[in-house]
Amino acid sequence: MCDGLDVYEVSSIALPEDPDDYATPDLIVLPVEWEEDDDWLADAADAALAVEVISQSEKSRDIRDKADWYAVVRVPVLLAIDPRKATWALHTRPDNGAYRDVLTGKFGESVLLPEPFGVEIVTDGFPVYGVAPRSGRKSGA
Repeated sequence: MCDGLDVYEVSSIALPEDPDDYATPDLIVLPVEWEEDDDWLADAADAALAVEVISQSEKSRDIRDKADWYAVVRVPVLLAIDPRKATWALHTRPDNGAYRDVLTGKFGESVLLPEPFGVEIVTDGFPVYGVAPRSGRKSGA
């Protein structure tokens, strides 16, 4: 991980104007000082990256709204992983409530996180909902 940053689970990002409005990504990259913080709501300005794994029940509108929410609070990088469709979307450059750049790919295609990360995420082994890990066949088939 980048100097001064670490990965956290079960941490939420607050909407700056409304601490009652927050999002809890599956993973979030924050400054290492977050470990000593007793608060569960991180300042949106501290979030370097959020990772969302789309659930089986999420609707397309919910996913778009979630991406817009992260753009509004200006999280610089959002990685959305969709095990329903075996796809990923890398959202960068938030501006005026939307991400200006969105790069999409399929599981099996690597995701290159932009600087300051410069890390390649290999997606070959990402699980897909409803597919048995060993046989590659749908569960219950």
